Amino acid sequence: MSWAELASTALVGTDRRPYPGELLADAAVEVARRRAGRGPRHDGEPPEPSPEEEQTAVSRRAGERLARIMGGEHERLLPEWLAAAAGTGRRVPPCALPGLLDRGARDMSIRAHLGVLAGRRGRWLAGLNPAWAYLLEEPTGETWELGGAADRRAHLRRLRASDPEAARLLLESTWEEETPGDRAEFVEVLADGLSMTDEPFLERALDDRRREVRQQAANLLARLPASRLAGRMAARAAACFAVEAGVLTVEAPHACDKEMERDGVRAKPPRGTGERAWWLQQLVARAPLTVWGHPPELLLAMRVPAWDAEVKAGWVRAAVLQRDPEWARAMFAWDPIADLLGVLGPDEQQELAAAFVHRHDVDSQLIMVLGGVSPHWREGLATAVLAKIVKVAGTQPWNLGELTRLAAERIDPALGETAGHYSPEPAVQQVAAVLRFRADMLEELR
Repeated sequence: MSWAELASTALVGTDRRPYPGELLADAAVEVARRRAGRGPRHDGEPPEPSPEEEQTAVSRRAGERLARIMGGEHERLLPEWLAAAAGTGRRVPPCALPGLLDRGARDMSIRAHLGVLAGRRGRWLAGLNPAWAYLLEEPTGETWELGGAADRRAHLRRLRASDPEAARLLLESTWEEETPGDRAEFVEVLADGLSMTDEPFLERALDDRRREVRQQAANLLARLPASRLAGRMAARAAACFAVEAGVLTVEAPHACDKEMERDGVRAKPPRGTGERAWWLQQLVARAPLTVWGHPPELLLAMRVPAWDAEVKAGWVRAAVLQRDPEWARAMFAWDPIADLLGVLGPDEQQELAAAFVHRHDVDSQLIMVLGGVSPHWREGLATAVLAKIVKVAGTQPWNLGELTRLAAERIDPALGETAGHYSPEPAVQQVAAVLRFRADMLEELR
């Protein structure tokens, strides 16, 4: 019998405190004790029971809908259900734990909320089954002092949102004791509320032994035009570029020295890319966008006799890395890449995506662009996508699958009735049905 079956035998249909002997085979308890460093079990010695829960469970109706989703009904909605449930501070019903823990072992994308939703019983189970041990690394709601790495990141993120300076000072106070892996993830948290007050700390992080830490620090410093890194990159760019009479002349770097590597330029290119092209793209991405002295639309219209593709790829990366809306807007018009939409606010994302849907055929690029738009899609984008579904249904119905699924998952569920009245086309009615399902799902979790 599998772990999930063993657990289900004890947990289905009950919310009582389970006894481990009902839940796990003797061999499994033996493994769990050894993993805990307690040595082999003596015959007759009772194993420790699971701890009492502190959170209330979601409602019965919400739990039943979760079971339907996990059973295959609109299965792609599971991440949305988990996110919404975690936002309530409640936990999943015990009968759902084995299946969720098994899914999390296979799918890392759903783990983010399981640490909270699984409750104390879920973490107890994770300590007994090596396949579920990943849960112990996810946030549980503990504090900076008591939590694991994930809890501490979550705490730092919350503090950063309310008091950026205090968050950075807290991180600095424990920086030398943090593991290299944790340091890289902690630096990434500083992206929210980033300012020049963070610059001295990030400049020091460029000397960290761990490459990921140095990369994260360089990425953030590139977003600060007044940083020392930005100044060094501007000087390097000035030595490589010249603009005259509508022509952008480029001389790619001939070497990548230690100073460039310290500032985040990686020396070894990916397979199929030349060294100078690789160094040039990274230099362009990290040089302040103000260094070009012209608006992006004008620069895109210029002739670039050499290294044209590398320069423009660098501009795309710079717009994303430096979070510059003007450049993101211009580069999206030149090359519609989903990452560029992430720089823009939700309203503009949807406006640009709706215009793109109107003029573009259904293909992988359209799906990728729509995938970059934050949910929930409001009426303008929703109507554009529904119109595209109706149009394509009459000519290429075999090409509708992913567009229909994406629309059903991303459109604001409050628009379910609007979608249902939009067209009798079966694909549109399918979207409307999922929207109504999502609306009910979210209502049950309130």
